[in-house]
Amino acid sequence: MTPHTDSIAGAPSVDLPAQMLGGMSPARFMQRYWQKKPLLIRNAFPGFQPLLTRPELFALAAQESVESRLIVHKPAGWQLRHGPFARTVFPPLKQKRWTLLVQGVDLHLDAAHDLLGRFRFVPDARLDDLMISWASDGGGVGPHFDSYDVFLLQASGQRLWRIGRQKDLSLEPDVPLKILSNFEPEQEHLLNPGDMLYLPPRWAHDGIAVGDDCMTYSAGFRVPQRGGLAGELLQRMADEFEDSTLYRDPGQEATDHPAAMPASLEAFAADALQRMLAERTSLACALGEVMTEPKPRVWFEEPVGPWQPGTALRLDRRTRMMYDSRHLFINGESFRAAGADARLMRVLADQRRLGAAQVRRASADAQALLKDWFEAGWLHAESTAGGEKD
Repeated sequence: MTPHTDSIAGAPSVDLPAQMLGGMSPARFMQRYWQKKPLLIRNAFPGFQPLLTRPELFALAAQESVESRLIVHKPAGWQLRHGPFARTVFPPLKQKRWTLLVQGVDLHLDAAHDLLGRFRFVPDARLDDLMISWASDGGGVGPHFDSYDVFLLQASGQRLWRIGRQKDLSLEPDVPLKILSNFEPEQEHLLNPGDMLYLPPRWAHDGIAVGDDCMTYSAGFRVPQRGGLAGELLQRMADEFEDSTLYRDPGQEATDHPAAMPASLEAFAADALQRMLAERTSLACALGEVMTEPKPRVWFEEPVGPWQPGTALRLDRRTRMMYDSRHLFINGESFRAAGADARLMRVLADQRRLGAAQVRRASADAQALLKDWFEAGWLHAESTAGGEKD
């Protein structure tokens, strides 16, 4: 297993009924609902308790490494501020119609990472993050639509969701949020703790907190934009593309229009792009590297203790790891993988852990790679994994 140069933990079994999907199997859910229609699931998580308290959520929003937003709806209009936030910035708890949104909580809290892992019946390449919102009575972000799928889990208090298939997508002018001007809800659902609502992309929705201390968890999904993804892939592939062929134009005639772009140079450029894209191995590696690139503001700490061969290992909650038929991808890097080592590393990617016996069976090269990742903070000895710093 070598670095590429030029050359399921927590998720329900896909065919078994899942309480979190209303007794439906993940396979059935994906066939009937995914990107097709909403689904309300009562008591999806029976007896659910918030993973952190309101003060702990507010403290998280004070950290420089955490993305957060404060939205206040006043009679004069909407106000939006971006964190980090000192505690004195927040309005009084009894003031109505304000919301704190904290993004990527799964990167900072093991329990949130584990909860997001419950949705890994969808490929990791599509799974994005767990956002937590806290709202006072009447709080919300206004009627809007998202370009991605979302599961909305009520953690505490109540929230009234109004949803609809919106045809008129015009937005309110001069507002710092993308709020629909003419929202026409078709359904209303009042969610209690443990209830969950799934919404496909572009289903308009408006969530309004009912009473105090409303906390909602949102499991969101990544939707690469074609142009942006193409740009990232081309940039990475260009770094690896080696073709020293120089442009030649022995047939170029004298011209009275020197500023005109030669057609032969345009053809040369098109051929260069086609040749680069034809290198499918390079494309596969670039895609894997892009999809596992850590998010901005993510860094890894040094290990707590020394590397000890043959101990059980667990991926850090911030680590992104995927694979294809010939490669392994982790935190923006790619490696060729084959044979028993490849099978072992795929288990690590799917289950996000390896038992001690599995680690001992790894080849010397694979163990050296695991040691490198351990020293980079990308994985931990399982006995110390719970002690990761926030």
